[in-house]
Amino acid sequence: MADSENTGRRLQVANARPEDSGRGLARLSRATMQALGLAEGDVIEIVGKRTTPARAVFPYQEDEGLELIRLDGLQRANAGVGSGDFIEIRKADSRPAQRVVFAPAQQNLRLQGSANALKRSFIGRPLTAGDVVATAGQQQVDQGNMPPQLRQMLQAPAYALQEIRLAVISTVPKGLVHIDAETEVELLAEYVEPKESRRADVTYDDIGGMAATIDQLREMVELPLRYPELFQRLGVDPPRGVLLHGPPGTGKTRLARAVANESDAEFFLINGPEIMGSAYGESEKKLRDIFEAATKAAPSILFIDEIDSIAPKRGQVQGETEKRLVAQLLTLMDGLEARVNLVVIAATNRPEAIDEALRRPGRFDREIVVGVPDERGRREIIGIHTRGMPLAEGVDLNELSRMTYGFVGADIAALAREAAIDAVRRIMPLINLAEGTIPPEVLDNLSVTRDDFMSAIKRVQPSAMREVMVQAPNVSWDDIGGLDDAQMRLKEGVELPLKDPDAFRRLGIRPAKGFLLYGPPGTGKTLLAKAVAREAQANFIATKSSDLLSKWYGESEQQIARLFARARQVAPCVLFIDELDSLVPARGGGMGEPQVTERVVNTILAEMDGLEELQSVVVIGATNRPNLIDPALLRPGRFDELIYVSVPDEAGRRRILGIQTGKMPLAGDVDLDVLAERTDRFTGADLGDLVRRAGLFALRQSLDVKEVTMTHFEKALEESRASVTPEMEGEYANIAAKLKQNAQALNPIGFAMPAMTAQRAPKSED
Repeated sequence: MADSENTGRRLQVANARPEDSGRGLARLSRATMQALGLAEGDVIEIVGKRTTPARAVFPYQEDEGLELIRLDGLQRANAGVGSGDFIEIRKADSRPAQRVVFAPAQQNLRLQGSANALKRSFIGRPLTAGDVVATAGQQQVDQGNMPPQLRQMLQAPAYALQEIRLAVISTVPKGLVHIDAETEVELLAEYVEPKESRRADVTYDDIGGMAATIDQLREMVELPLRYPELFQRLGVDPPRGVLLHGPPGTGKTRLARAVANESDAEFFLINGPEIMGSAYGESEKKLRDIFEAATKAAPSILFIDEIDSIAPKRGQVQGETEKRLVAQLLTLMDGLEARVNLVVIAATNRPEAIDEALRRPGRFDREIVVGVPDERGRREIIGIHTRGMPLAEGVDLNELSRMTYGFVGADIAALAREAAIDAVRRIMPLINLAEGTIPPEVLDNLSVTRDDFMSAIKRVQPSAMREVMVQAPNVSWDDIGGLDDAQMRLKEGVELPLKDPDAFRRLGIRPAKGFLLYGPPGTGKTLLAKAVAREAQANFIATKSSDLLSKWYGESEQQIARLFARARQVAPCVLFIDELDSLVPARGGGMGEPQVTERVVNTILAEMDGLEELQSVVVIGATNRPNLIDPALLRPGRFDELIYVSVPDEAGRRRILGIQTGKMPLAGDVDLDVLAERTDRFTGADLGDLVRRAGLFALRQSLDVKEVTMTHFEKALEESRASVTPEMEGEYANIAAKLKQNAQALNPIGFAMPAMTAQRAPKSED
């Protein structure tokens, strides 16, 4: 161990990536490691308010040349420092431990298990009494050119199906030690009160997909609590409150607890409904008592969960109790009595229901949206929830993050739990329940497979999108044939801006907001919408007019407003509205109930191009009667692109037949080129029906048939027909030409165009 202060180095602390959490690693710049004579895997001492050990490893690629040290939340808590603080590091030596005693680091947790499994989890890990450590699962870590011993330590099997935090109660000998093969490890069953109070139950490492949100919250909460002199020097009042709002399950409560732990502040919790009392003035007294206790324990954070239940809009509630409680909360947050080193954080998923007097500077100084995580955020969250999970070889966390469209943190936690339950279900026949213990060899072989996750993902529904039909489409561009022009325009208009929005910002142009797919029935308009949602890696919300129209006054407009609000929450999102003509017919035409349809049209116009911007939300409408749609929708800024989905040509029909017969065993005499030539004006739906009929004819011949022959296709052709007549094709071509020239000229406002005759444009499902 170093004896002189001169051998140390002063560095600023930064957060480590989630995949490094719980591994006891400290990432240092190569220059720092060279100056201290460190090789990768060497032990160092981190000196903050207390001293804790770690193993030094090379930095992340983006940190090359920066003089900082990356530590996870447990190491920051062990050293008593926060992100942004300065600490000293020095090279150290660890001795082999003869005996190490662990205990659960969380209260109300009782552990039973094999000390040998625990020993394998911490083999080679430097420890000191008083530290909190965590069992870490088999995560994919960038190990670079790490020494074999360090690589072996990082690949040690997990102790349990989840991450468990343990306190190091004592070591023999005392000081800095590491566990080796000869070390005796003991696990106490219950929590032991530490001599020094350091909370590490939730840190920033336990929160994924919120880097920007954490930065905003830190500057609003950590700075005034830890460095109040900054604001005194500047002559301004520090922030008093932060309002977190977003869909349920996104981590608002967890985020507040992490901030309290990282800022070393006392944490006080108010659950909204619990504050309500039956006696006169009891609710206000409870609120005053909590604020007084938080003020005495300063620096402290007071967290109010579900604040909308205790601070509703006073003009919309009948009871006097609620009004008095709101008034009491207003005076406590910004009254005559000055409150120092106390920050109020509130959370809600209904910010519009909170009294507007609370939503001003001086009370809630900043409102932070905690939204649905994107793919990168989901990858971080999945990594956190599988951190202590023994994963089988075939589990790809990147694949899981792509599949979990619309999932929030709570949904991903449920997914990991369901997958673990499936793994446990597999080993249940090997367990003798009468014995009361599980054999160690069964625990050692327990792992969670890809099939467990695939089974669990079918049972877990994304909570942010339960009110709308959402799906991760399984249609790709390879499943679509004969629509090359429409496919190219959708790629440019939808896929490119959702995948690379910076390119549009660089050129100073906005992406298209909406696309109208129109054409004869069965040409593949719905398939195109599904494919573009999948290829753009966006959520896909499908709706139809029957879901949105209601007989109750004002309900239809509210349904549409909720639909667009939900699409904004789960952006990037493709919102698909089928049979658009029935939802937004031309106003003033006397079609249907005029007041209802006109109000619906007005609502959709305002949602698509109103005061509230559609960010990363693309609206795709499909119709086979474009001349019935209100012309105000067909202008740039709403439906920017009007895409004609025509009947496929011969080359397109050949490709569609190839796709439709991809899984069908065809005889050698089947010539798809001849079939494509003989199916003039057949749509994609017609060709699918032709292939289905040919298969049925083959089954009629014999249930043991091995392949479909050309004879079966000949019979199917006799019973099939093109659903698009030459007259319909000509009329659609005329409409396409007119729409291309000028949508306004096609349908002046106030007059409805006559509909196509029923013979020429039969209404059918696309």
